[in-house]
Amino acid sequence: MALFAALGLAASPARTASGERPVSLVAFGDSLTAGYRLPASAAFPAVLERALRDKGRAVTIANAGVSGDTSTGGLDRLDWSVPDGTDGVILELGANDMLRGTDPAVTRKALDTIITRLKARHIPVMLAGMKAAPNLGPDYVARFDAIYPDLAKEHGLILYPFFLDGIAGDKAYNLDDRLHPNVKGVETIVAGILPSVETFLDRLQAVSR
Repeated sequence: MALFAALGLAASPARTASGERPVSLVAFGDSLTAGYRLPASAAFPAVLERALRDKGRAVTIANAGVSGDTSTGGLDRLDWSVPDGTDGVILELGANDMLRGTDPAVTRKALDTIITRLKARHIPVMLAGMKAAPNLGPDYVARFDAIYPDLAKEHGLILYPFFLDGIAGDKAYNLDDRLHPNVKGVETIVAGILPSVETFLDRLQAVSR
């Protein structure tokens, strides 16, 4: 339990005042999920949870982001990062693979295995996509960028095509490294992804009925 607490994970979320059990999501990713150099309250899972609750959604979102993690690293820690009782996972991995120039086939295989293993546990997945930097060359860009729509189609997942849509490379929305979102950047990400997450929640609730 101490390990889950350190990651912000909870096996049995508290019920709301109305007695309804919140939908328990895990945001599973890298530093973009973890909230690199940001207060915990400003990290993506916390901001998204508040935005959903403001819209009347009973939901808890655990932060299972690890800075520097690759898709393969995520696969290695999958079982203990996503506890039993999780209703759904928002999967955001691959940016570090791209930055390291990892063969897109390796990234694809790791993400495919993560999705397959979660599905085997009856935990639905929403996929947050990433795009390759143009300086990696057209062949790499084409192979990497195809990973996310291909996997979403193969597994029937809801896809948010580009996690950093609207903020990538913009100094107004990023820390001084131009790679990680600042507070304003996270808020922009949440505003963009929110409709897709709501669709994901509607799908989860339809299945649970």
